[in-house]
Amino acid sequence: MSSTALTKRRAGVLLHPTSLPNAIGNGDFGADAERFVDFLAHAGFSVWQMLPLGPTHRDGSPYHSLSLHAGDLMLINLDRLVEWGWLSPQPAGDIQNIVAYRLERLAQAHRFFIAQASAEDQRAFEAFVNAETQWLDDYALYRVLRKQFAGQAWFQWPAPLRDRDTDALAEVRMRLIDEISQIYFEQFVFARQWQSLRDYASSHGVLLFGDMPIFVAHDSADVWTHRKYFMLDGAGQPTVVAGVPPDYFSADGQRWGNPLYEWKRLKVDGFSWWIERLTTEFKRFDLLRIDHFRGFEACWEIPAAEKTAVKGRWVKVPGAALFETLRVHFGVLPLVAEDLGLITPEVNALRDKFGLPGMKILQFAFDSGADNPYLPHNHSVASVVYTGTHDNDTSVSWFEDLPAERQLYAVEYLGYPHEPMPWPLIRAALSSVSQLAIIPMQDLLSLGRGHRMNTPGTTAGNWRWQFNWEQLPPDLTERLRRLTGLYGREAGSGA
Repeated sequence: MSSTALTKRRAGVLLHPTSLPNAIGNGDFGADAERFVDFLAHAGFSVWQMLPLGPTHRDGSPYHSLSLHAGDLMLINLDRLVEWGWLSPQPAGDIQNIVAYRLERLAQAHRFFIAQASAEDQRAFEAFVNAETQWLDDYALYRVLRKQFAGQAWFQWPAPLRDRDTDALAEVRMRLIDEISQIYFEQFVFARQWQSLRDYASSHGVLLFGDMPIFVAHDSADVWTHRKYFMLDGAGQPTVVAGVPPDYFSADGQRWGNPLYEWKRLKVDGFSWWIERLTTEFKRFDLLRIDHFRGFEACWEIPAAEKTAVKGRWVKVPGAALFETLRVHFGVLPLVAEDLGLITPEVNALRDKFGLPGMKILQFAFDSGADNPYLPHNHSVASVVYTGTHDNDTSVSWFEDLPAERQLYAVEYLGYPHEPMPWPLIRAALSSVSQLAIIPMQDLLSLGRGHRMNTPGTTAGNWRWQFNWEQLPPDLTERLRRLTGLYGREAGSGA
């Protein structure tokens, strides 16, 4: 865990590893990830921001994970397993089912590992399992049971398994021991490849910036394992769920459906569940964004029977007590607060009490007057500025969709630049006083409509965007190096 991520001016790029080039369905932790680190370093960037790394549900959303501690096995690079001698080379060919293909290749690697891996590698595997057993055993049980019941959620399983009856779980451990061992192996490989990538990034002066959703998916190993920390009934169903109230953008608000926390029980137990969660994240990342930070001051509590968020209510939570406990346990908290949306003075006070930088989104800056907090002249040093986030459209598409008068306002504010969008916005981010400036990869490539990562409120077609190296203009690296140097953000500049 780094305590120096925001002690100097830096620039970074937002790109989830799945968006890296790859012939097998999605980007992963292979050679293209290291090439991307090389690109960042050569361009003067020293931060790589990505989305949560956990295994996803079928919708592919990294914010709706099956586990807070496990890694997504779709990010495992198969070529690395060949290089390690754990897998025989095999041309990918025309793959009909990407997930099935990756799973089968991982199963082949596991069989080889059991039969032929070196004593050193076997000891490393055993050490990993012993070190991570606090979550790994339950996660493996959850995954094999979920497969046994054809993908059904844990609260749909027979009551003894749903309610974690000791004898029932012991029987599963014996009967499905090989399948459980496979899950252990996949998580070992994920951790090993991630550590290799992190070491490579560190050797090139690149910090890794992660993302942690405040809420947890109902169908997850974490809720199944720690039901006492969530507001559930005897059958494991939520009594209230998370969301946000009606606003200008949505007359019904947003009903997210995540179970809400039993904060009193969490507090009585010394917030140990949160400490374990942050321990996992801080082992992986130098800096961490907390999604929906305002939920640590108060949550919008919606009765589970309601179909919309209209009849919810704000309920205070002990966020200050939580962060005080985390600060005592970890010391410096390398966190960034996602403080977007309906933010009250109480939320700002909580953020500022613990010295957490907030976020400034330039695409939100031009829809009102000079007091708009997202305009660069209103930024503070203790903040992270973005042109847009994974939930925004690309800056080119955003600008094209602005009303004519707003386009003119943005152009006038930015100084009537001669460069086409998104470069005036990129310059505004890099020149901001915000200590860290983050640019989505789509904006660096000047991509327009059809290249956004996610459209909030929709479920189809999200989380699939990938770039290819041919999209990089020949002069892009040098152009970015000049800009990061010009605005005091160049890696190694000592600014």
